[in-house]
Amino acid sequence: MSLSILILTLNEECSLADCIRSVSEADDIVVLNSFSSDRTVNIAEEMGARVVQRRFDNYAAQRNAGLNEVSYKHSWVLMVDADERVTPELWAEMRAAIGTAEPAVSMFHMRRKDYWFRRWIRRSSGYPTWFGRLVRVGHVTVEREINEQYVAHGESRFLKEHLLHYPFNKKVAYWLERHNRYSSMEANTLVGERRENIVLQGLWSTTPIIRRKTMKQIAYRLPGRPLWVFLYLCVVRRGFLDGRAGLRYCNLRAIYEYMIDLKVKEQLEERNAHGSAEKNNLHQSLLLSRSFRDESAPKRSGF
Repeated sequence: MSLSILILTLNEECSLADCIRSVSEADDIVVLNSFSSDRTVNIAEEMGARVVQRRFDNYAAQRNAGLNEVSYKHSWVLMVDADERVTPELWAEMRAAIGTAEPAVSMFHMRRKDYWFRRWIRRSSGYPTWFGRLVRVGHVTVEREINEQYVAHGESRFLKEHLLHYPFNKKVAYWLERHNRYSSMEANTLVGERRENIVLQGLWSTTPIIRRKTMKQIAYRLPGRPLWVFLYLCVVRRGFLDGRAGLRYCNLRAIYEYMIDLKVKEQLEERNAHGSAEKNNLHQSLLLSRSFRDESAPKRSGF
């Protein structure tokens, strides 16, 4: 049994060709493009992929559109980004998995290896993180605008092999530019999620996805969080053993987390200021209304 491929792109001319080559055994490759201004579309079409255009709004909406608004040749779809690569071992495992999957199974999770300066930054990247990327069409919904969560309307399974990820293909400047956007989206989401209660039982869940979500809910409420993230990745997870690449990545992660914290505080202060202004306006309106009633009330004449 074979599977279809969905690749999300925006100006990915430097990465897309290698991504498509890594899934060249697929006979149905769809590139969901966000109106790139470089050669992304030309490369996709030259390599035999179908191109569908959609204006980008957020990652969850983009992936949901790719799953629900595009027709596929096969019932299983692998979602990959242009800076990711599928190894022959992962391809073989995926084909075997969907070939024997029971009808109740809707999604397969896999891990990812992050590379920088030609080495796997295993410890500093927080490995292992599980991603629900191989999905049965019509049975999975993507939630959360950034750092998406995949909700399977059925059972999930876990694969042994890995995706390969090259997040610095476009150099550090682009990573910072992209994570500036990510931090804004993350801050918007976190401000809304602060109203939710933390279910501590999730820390002991047998499902890695639930454990990670609960840990993130707790971590995002800790004071001095960027420093704790750096110490966790560099010391607790022994990111320093990844060499200079690992230390550099730990620093970048701390910067990213600091950007999120600043933007969350900025939004909360703006919300509080707006709420105080509305409260003052309401108070002034009540005072004016009371004053008007007092002045318009008929006065009794004295005897």
